[in-house]
Amino acid sequence: MNPRHCPLSLADFKREIEPHIISFKNRSGRPTKVNHYKFFCAVLYVLRTGISWRDLPSFYGFWHTIYTRFKRWSENGLFWRLLYHLQQKKRIKLDFVWIDSTTINLHRHGAGSLKKRDLNALAEVERG
Repeated sequence: MNPRHCPLSLADFKREIEPHIISFKNRSGRPTKVNHYKFFCAVLYVLRTGISWRDLPSFYGFWHTIYTRFKRWSENGLFWRLLYHLQQKKRIKLDFVWIDSTTINLHRHGAGSLKKRDLNALAEVERG
């Protein structure tokens, strides 16, 4: 596969990542449709490019399957532990940027006009 699509080789994945997945994951449930290597590469691709899950290239597998597993692994902490492990081994470099309303200014009219009930409440406050 193209190294842009799979930045980690299969041998490195089996040596560095797979033991952590096997030790963390319980074996109950249905077998996976997308193997762990393709899944991990797909998530790295989404994180690197910033594309939406629906735009994920089809050779990774069905986007919803990958998204659902990513959501489960993120909620139980497994995926972030794997990334932390790779960063400690200097295999990847992570930079996160958080953007919210405290960092981006909004024009005073950007939230839209006041609704009728808001205008009535404002008029009552001004009256008394």
